[in-house]
Amino acid sequence: MNKVEIIREVIKTRRSIFPSSYNRKKISKEIIQEILESANWAPTHKYTEPWRFRVIRGDARARLGAVLSGWYKENVAEEKFSAIKFNKLKNNPQKASCLIAVCMKRDPKESVPEWEEIASVAMAVQNMYLTCTAHDIGSYWSSTKAILKQNDFLQLEEGERCLGLFFMGYTDIQIPEGKRETTIEEKVVWME
Repeated sequence: MNKVEIIREVIKTRRSIFPSSYNRKKISKEIIQEILESANWAPTHKYTEPWRFRVIRGDARARLGAVLSGWYKENVAEEKFSAIKFNKLKNNPQKASCLIAVCMKRDPKESVPEWEEIASVAMAVQNMYLTCTAHDIGSYWSSTKAILKQNDFLQLEEGERCLGLFFMGYTDIQIPEGKRETTIEEKVVWME
């Protein structure tokens, strides 16, 4: 396979794989480091490199679950409270081999618009997704409100904010085929 075929295959087979599908196999520190290194090669306007990460493994996963579910219980109105959501927030971190808090550090000079830095972080996450796919690791980017409010737990620095959690874990499930509701031709206007 040439490079184009390889990258096309990895892009087309990338899927969000949820924590309920993960098995207990650990992801090595070396592979996690490789995933983070691929994130570091995302495009960045004016080299602001706004992506920041907090790697959560081992016992920290249970502590995270307690913090997320506790925040949910304290901040959701009783009539909107869901025991299912509470339990997912509490237990899903422990189902993952590793979680990465995806954060952004805003350029203090504001040399580029904030949306460009958010886009750079999203491209870093796409690089993480693709590297996980190449390693047959399931992954999922969650932006649950509970994690967006955990500056203290994540020990965020001034100018940093959390944009979500990236769950990772090996899985034994058959990865589903991809689909799109419309073709690319329906989304493109050629102007020559």
